[in-house]
Amino acid sequence: MEEPQKSYVNTMDLERDEPLKSTGPQISVSEFSCHCCYDILVNPTTLNCGHSFCRHCLALWDAIEKLFPDAIRLRFEDIQQNNDIVQSLAAFQKYGNDQIPLAPNTGRANQQMGGGFFSGVLTALTGVAVVLLVYHWSSRESEHDLLVHKAVAKWTAEEVVLWLEQLGPWASLYRERFLSERVNGRLLLTLTEEEFSKTPYTIENSSHRRAILMELERVKALGVKPPQNLWEYKAVNPGRSLFLLYALKSSPRLSLLYLYLFDYTDTFLPFIHTICPLQEDSSGEDIVTKLLDLKEPTWKQWREFLVKYSFLPYQLIAEFAWDWLEVHYWTSRFLIINAMLLSVLELFSFWRIWSRSELKTVPQRMWSHFWKVSTQGLFVAMFWPLIPQFVCNCLFYWALYFNPIINIDLVVKELRRLETQVL
Repeated sequence: MEEPQKSYVNTMDLERDEPLKSTGPQISVSEFSCHCCYDILVNPTTLNCGHSFCRHCLALWDAIEKLFPDAIRLRFEDIQQNNDIVQSLAAFQKYGNDQIPLAPNTGRANQQMGGGFFSGVLTALTGVAVVLLVYHWSSRESEHDLLVHKAVAKWTAEEVVLWLEQLGPWASLYRERFLSERVNGRLLLTLTEEEFSKTPYTIENSSHRRAILMELERVKALGVKPPQNLWEYKAVNPGRSLFLLYALKSSPRLSLLYLYLFDYTDTFLPFIHTICPLQEDSSGEDIVTKLLDLKEPTWKQWREFLVKYSFLPYQLIAEFAWDWLEVHYWTSRFLIINAMLLSVLELFSFWRIWSRSELKTVPQRMWSHFWKVSTQGLFVAMFWPLIPQFVCNCLFYWALYFNPIINIDLVVKELRRLETQVL
């Protein structure tokens, strides 16, 4: 009963050992064998490593984890406890990594064909980011020339008008009046509400007068112009802006908690009022005017914030950037896209934990992440005085404009991995 099978096996062995007869280059069947069943490939599927497998072999291989998750977990724990096996695996992995450059590139063809269009999109987006960065860096005035670094008593009439216009579009109504009176910084500090309401200024709108006076009080208290946009905030707080940009990307919940504990009035309060506004605040006023007079958040605002904070922290960042579209047109769009991509990547992370039945490891993961972020923050704070400003600017603009492009690539890889698991 076993003779036909033996004959068939011998035939296959001969076919593997002997090259196919053809007029062209000699090709062996062994070059087209599956690395799982070691038979000729059926529906060949090539992985990123360059090895090819039968598609059904890969499906059966993935099915093992779904059919026997408990047994695999116990087996994996036993392996991890054996130091000899762990060291052997590490050495084997290192050997494999060293051999990757020597591997044939036959498996790269399908990957390049499938990702050609996507690579072109990434290249185009990278080009746009570079052009935007160069334009922004060359056209924007030096950070040292910003009014946030210049004493108000030394402001010229043109700089006073610039300060006034940054309060909102409505302030352009009074631009010519301030210019005609040549209101410089010293004169600005002496003006009162009564003078603003009379000629030659004639600011009849009480809300406009109130906004100007409130901002003028802040200027008097600080001696300089308070930061009112991203670039001014970066100029005043270069280290904190860089820290927040990277921390909000990797750990948004801890970053918002940090703002609540250590920067409540200047940063957190405007943030929560922007993303969770009161109904009566839903007017046509611009974002800067709304943030001039902030009160303590209501319970309704706190409830809305905590729900988003717990489940969709990156949405908070996207909503905040959306409200600043009029001030930062392209930068806000990059932030919104990046926040959406990070939300998708976080969902993929939760899905992996759920599908692998690793919910018990969540507290340990959270503690490890907290310790990692805290250590990195402390390390940066210690060595911040030694880091050149040029390096800090490069890191800042890289995280701002190029991270979204990198995250697009990560999302596509996660989608492909999910598709492989389903199949």
